Amino acid sequence: MNDAARVCVIIAAKNAASTIDVAIRSALKEPVVGEVVVIDDGSSDDTAGVARRADDGSGRLQIISLAENRGPAAARNRAIEASRSPLIAILDADDFFFPGRFTPMLAESGWDFIADNIAFTGKATDVDEPVHFQPRARAISTVEFLEGNISKPGVRRGEIGFLKPVMRRDFLDEHGIRYNESLRLGEDYDLYLRALIKGARYKVIEHCGYGAVVRADSLSGQHRTEDLYRLCEADRAILQGTDLPPDIAALLRRHERHIRDRYALRAFLDTKKQQGAGAAIVHLLQRPGAFSAVAGGIFRDKTQAMRRARAVEPAPLTGLRYLLPGVPVSQK
Repeated sequence: MNDAARVCVIIAAKNAASTIDVAIRSALKEPVVGEVVVIDDGSSDDTAGVARRADDGSGRLQIISLAENRGPAAARNRAIEASRSPLIAILDADDFFFPGRFTPMLAESGWDFIADNIAFTGKATDVDEPVHFQPRARAISTVEFLEGNISKPGVRRGEIGFLKPVMRRDFLDEHGIRYNESLRLGEDYDLYLRALIKGARYKVIEHCGYGAVVRADSLSGQHRTEDLYRLCEADRAILQGTDLPPDIAALLRRHERHIRDRYALRAFLDTKKQQGAGAAIVHLLQRPGAFSAVAGGIFRDKTQAMRRARAVEPAPLTGLRYLLPGVPVSQK
């Protein structure tokens, strides 16, 4: 194995006993993976035990159990601290790698972060083989990254922040970049943005090597109202503490407003649920700047609910859906 290309795969896991074996086995199958570091983040199930039983005996698997749940950002920082490989890859505990994921990524040069396409599936077993896209590479700018992280009404979510890049440890160390442990939502987005602002070369290839399982109970799909507020605060910290070019600053303010509007709606609905409609109205009257976001959000939610009520119930996700478009190899 070429030490310069050795990868550490980090898996932060909480109550992932039903899925983590697939994630670990898929990582250990990759010859270029020199370490798999699992952080059992305060699980109440047998996550650590299942992880140990997924070991292939190669000595590459390390399992660290935290007594209390600290969140994915803190867990990943703990894994980075415990690892030594020059390259770092994040794998969610309910996801997996397709065989040969890293080969086309590491064939590229001139990057500090490099990501590939993601295939979404409804199951982690008996998954179809992904389409073989041409491994065409392109650079992601800070502007494109920010634009790709702002949801658009009526458009299926496909934010660039979902990508799972391989990261060079030396770049992270040189700039003192680690995950923001106050975040339990958007921690990846925040780290990638801060790296791009520091000059990281971020490449994306169309080849698909990451499988993401779409699950209703996925931890990544759940967040608290407070999590939205903290993500707003992270955007504000960058805006206040960094001398940004005007176009990037404008987009970051737009992203912060986007998250702030989501927070305002959630805070209003929380107040209504916990204290009643009267308290929710008082809450809104005390925050007149949030009226537009709340009214618009309620209108969108009710419109979408009406559309869902009229629509035929979709079948469970089958086959594969891709985050990014690509050109299949057969269509060269």
